[in-house]
Amino acid sequence: MSWPATITAENPLEGLDIQGIACLPVPTPFAVGAVNTYLLDGERPVLVDTGPALASALDDLERMLAGNGRKVEDLGLIFVSHQHVDHLGLTGILSRRADAGVSCLDVAEEVIGRHEERAELDDKYAGDLMRQSGIDDQVVTALRSVAGIVRFFGDSPEITETVAAGSEVTLGERTFRVHHHPGHSPSDTLLLDESDGVMIGGDHLLANISSNALISTPLHAEGWDGSRPKPLLDYRRSLLKTRELDINVVLPGHGPVITDHRALIDERITAQDKRAAELLELLKEKGPQSAHELATELWERVAITQAFLTLSEVLGHLDLLIEEGVAAEDDSGDVVRFEAT
Repeated sequence: MSWPATITAENPLEGLDIQGIACLPVPTPFAVGAVNTYLLDGERPVLVDTGPALASALDDLERMLAGNGRKVEDLGLIFVSHQHVDHLGLTGILSRRADAGVSCLDVAEEVIGRHEERAELDDKYAGDLMRQSGIDDQVVTALRSVAGIVRFFGDSPEITETVAAGSEVTLGERTFRVHHHPGHSPSDTLLLDESDGVMIGGDHLLANISSNALISTPLHAEGWDGSRPKPLLDYRRSLLKTRELDINVVLPGHGPVITDHRALIDERITAQDKRAAELLELLKEKGPQSAHELATELWERVAITQAFLTLSEVLGHLDLLIEEGVAAEDDSGDVVRFEAT
């Protein structure tokens, strides 16, 4: 679990010489702390991610741009790494002021370019999932109200160009290979400069906290049958793909840089296995349980105050157990329950 860890607005590139890239850590109102945005300098400066839609965040970003000899109006392109509000919130206002383009992964265009609409769909689905997991309806209503407030830190920018996974894209003075490694969100996009192993990684890998595999509706909602997404399974597959890449340094969306991605990935997978084993023991001890009952066993009141986060955590690890054949899901009643097999 990563909440409520706090990451300060320290510059993770302090003391490092990474050619052509400056980190501008924009403070956010969220427990995760500052979001690392990256300025890729060149004839057409590019900003990767922006921070949330807050006047204070914009002020801080402008100040840091000035510290690097740039202003908003110099930007030629904004690239969005994934769909979360702390990474895309200022995209629209910056692109309009600079008359800059906005780019993202092609399959993520719907969730990024229609953020408000898709966030509302996510919130509705989250409410349904919380009720199916045994959470009281009054609690669900209260948490959905909070989620509605968080949506306003986001934006629905006009996407002017897209990139495909596997393709090369030139940003600033660097050329990156594009990778789509979903799990933390369905739209997680990694940019790897294969010439020196520098990767801009969004929230795919964070040094100090584990990236939550949050349950979100699929990238393309049309035709979705409503079945529950399984982001932790996606994330595990993505981590194993990332482990095979030749990376010297990961520039993450929060916190310090990562210089040994394989060791960190091994640590994350070991932690996931440990959590899954803990849940299996609870199922053996207590019999059939809802995801919320299991979350309450693990985190007590936090399972109410951060219900959807804890549900995502529990359901993801239950999916690992189900995939291994040691647990089963029973959705025949109003509340979905799980049991050890």
